[in-house]
Amino acid sequence: MSLTYGNCLRTSDMSLLTTNKNDGKGLHPRNLHNRRYDYEVLIKTRPSLKNHVESGPEGQSTINFSDPQAVKALNAAILEQHYGVTGWDIPGGALCPPIPGRVDYIHYIADLLDSIEPDKSIRMLDIGTGANGIYPLLASSVYDWECVATDISEASLDNVAKVLKSNAALQSRISLRLQHDKHKMFEGVVLPQEQFDVSVCNPPFHASAEEALRGSQRKVANLNKDKAEPNSKPLLNFGGMENELWCNGGEALFLKKMIKESKQFASQVRWFTSLVSKAENVKPLSKLANKAGATDVKVIEMTQGKKQTRILAWTFQAIG
Repeated sequence: MSLTYGNCLRTSDMSLLTTNKNDGKGLHPRNLHNRRYDYEVLIKTRPSLKNHVESGPEGQSTINFSDPQAVKALNAAILEQHYGVTGWDIPGGALCPPIPGRVDYIHYIADLLDSIEPDKSIRMLDIGTGANGIYPLLASSVYDWECVATDISEASLDNVAKVLKSNAALQSRISLRLQHDKHKMFEGVVLPQEQFDVSVCNPPFHASAEEALRGSQRKVANLNKDKAEPNSKPLLNFGGMENELWCNGGEALFLKKMIKESKQFASQVRWFTSLVSKAENVKPLSKLANKAGATDVKVIEMTQGKKQTRILAWTFQAIG
């Protein structure tokens, strides 16, 4: 069974989607989404979004975040209005990344890199870009970075290529590479002598399909608790679960493999980074990076709505 490393709307992302307001949710200072979405402006950008907008408990405009079509329309509007990305779309059943959290990652990585070499032209490698290609789209739009996006799914890369055709400026800065070996992350996509300033990744969260299903049912049920009929089955806002939400061993094993393989590319990638959703994984993974020979290991804490997450970053090169 293949594994798409995709940047997907996982159960751990859902709390962020429901708290888009200026309430101290702790997004990066440069994040454009610290306040409520301006739905009037977004609808002007993407008129189809109007079909999904409804009144929230306080009378504010919102959408049903358990409705995948509504989330997709919102994402398309945000990307076009705030980042100039037109024609963004994903196939039916693919998963929608919450833009505020994804661009937060990019902002924090920018800070990490700027603290070392300010104003340097940046090359970024995205491990598992998914059908949405969200990290290279945001990094290239916000910071003009040159990006290489990889995935083991040819269909996912084909969809990103379709989006890039509508965005000529981004097309010149983003290249796509198919990873032919599902057991590898860097080997086969990083060319000999090629240099990257940073790699990014949003690893699969769950260890099994059953775990992913249970977690998503709980989260979506919470989103719909004021709407659902008693004992009704919650609407599941995800698809392609076997490809995007889980892998054997879950997040911990995935990142252990990444850290071990990263040593082979120590001279070609300055900083290796990944999201780490489970707090209990941070300490053992940091120890593993040190054991592998990393010269520096950093944990960058992020607060996004009710969600606490972090970036693990490690390098084998001399810094400073």
